[in-house]
Amino acid sequence: MKNKKWTKGLSLLLALCLMFSLAACSGSGNSASSAASAGESEDLSNTLVYAGESESTINPLLNNHDELPDLIFSGLMKYDGSGKPISDLAESYDYDDASLTYTFHLRSGVKWHDGKDFTADDVVYTYDLLAKDKSLSSSITSNYEDIVSVTAPNQSTVVIQLGKYNAAMLDYFTIGILPKHLTEGQDINTMAFNQTPVGTGRYKFVKWDTAGGRIILKKNNSYYGKVPSIERVIYKTVSVESTKATMLQSGEADLAWLNAKYADTFRGKDGYRNIDFKTADYRGISMDFGTKFWQENGDSIGVLNRAIDKSSIVKSVLAGRGTAAYSPIQLSRFGGNTAADLYPYDLTQFAEQMAKLGWVKGSDGIYERRGEKFHFTVQVRDYEEERVDIANLCASQLKAAGVDMEVVLVTKFDWKSGYNGFLSGYAAQFDPDMFYKNYVTGASDNTMKYSNSRVDQLLSEGRHTKDEANRKQIYQEFEAAYAQQPGVVLVAFLDGCYVGVKGLEGLDTTRVLGHHAVGVMWNIEDWTLNR
Repeated sequence: MKNKKWTKGLSLLLALCLMFSLAACSGSGNSASSAASAGESEDLSNTLVYAGESESTINPLLNNHDELPDLIFSGLMKYDGSGKPISDLAESYDYDDASLTYTFHLRSGVKWHDGKDFTADDVVYTYDLLAKDKSLSSSITSNYEDIVSVTAPNQSTVVIQLGKYNAAMLDYFTIGILPKHLTEGQDINTMAFNQTPVGTGRYKFVKWDTAGGRIILKKNNSYYGKVPSIERVIYKTVSVESTKATMLQSGEADLAWLNAKYADTFRGKDGYRNIDFKTADYRGISMDFGTKFWQENGDSIGVLNRAIDKSSIVKSVLAGRGTAAYSPIQLSRFGGNTAADLYPYDLTQFAEQMAKLGWVKGSDGIYERRGEKFHFTVQVRDYEEERVDIANLCASQLKAAGVDMEVVLVTKFDWKSGYNGFLSGYAAQFDPDMFYKNYVTGASDNTMKYSNSRVDQLLSEGRHTKDEANRKQIYQEFEAAYAQQPGVVLVAFLDGCYVGVKGLEGLDTTRVLGHHAVGVMWNIEDWTLNR
């Protein structure tokens, strides 16, 4: 298999490098002094240095990893610790079922970080972008397709009317509001504001040091809610997983999300604490139905689950810190239909079902059908070690069963080169409707061109049904329907393994986190940092 030996060697080298760094460093480094030496002249003893993700924009309408947008921007609503939407920029709201209308009563006295007044015009402007602007290159626009109109009868009131009841609409009212006075008339996709954001949230943007890989924020002393105790956040833009672990060990970071194996190297280590969250973040092999292979062989995706020992992958790659996956929403309060687990690991059943599908093993041990080998390519970003390891183990197990999944390492996902899929990660940590945009035909984040009329019907019904018991039944039917014709070979859900320095307190593990364990800073105003 292409690149497997190289990948295995790279993973071993990185692991050895990390082991050396852990042995060589005492852990007594100070991230504040490290930041200061990098050019910050102020006292940074009360500055949190977070080893985060690589970023290209901090616009909440465009940024899928919303840790930074959630610090800088505010929405009409926000999530509490249990994942329930509660009022934020809206001090209160009313809902009229007869007219399908939300009326939001805005907080008074809220200021943008540049000192200008926040008004209802900003809200109308933002939601018009999401619901009407066809030029907006955003993965979330399908969340707002039920909006018919957004109006402001006065500067403290916003009225949003829907065309259909939407059970998840309050969730989507958590999106950060943009300042109209700074962004109107610009190309939202490319404007400079995306790298120099101005919001109404808990922290203000100060500087994006691209050369140093740092985004610097300071607390908003004029914030309308509880002002954070931590003065500054320095968000380090890091891609390589081993680098985050080394930064923690050397004192260059105070907090980082690590893969399970790296996180385990800190367990019980003096000066550090492990903070483990539950997430809704799954890993799977997503098939690109824009490619000819899956257009012709989509009927043979589900059976691949029988050839992958997911429990062994959880135990080995995830160090036991995860759960084998069979449904994208199995951890949701609406999901968990075990009847959707149609393809448990069983090599005998795999061979029998492959034969029924018309596949026959060739002389090289790889299945063939209609003169074509069962060979497909899956791209994986080379710096995401955990995903690389998951992909390689899946490929090894599939190869032993007679299917040739070729793992192709890339620095950046390339959607135009004809790869048959990618090692994916997604999450619906709040409401299962979050997957509407991924799985409904033609939806805004359906990048793999998946299409299933029954899935479309059920996800639409789930979105537009009021009664929670009925919604649960619909989503469990969705799980079964999707399992019968999947677009993703689901492998595992990951635990959110964070490591912080001992003096960092207040992290609350109540909330289920999202993709890449995003959302850890949901209650940062309650955090303290004592070096």
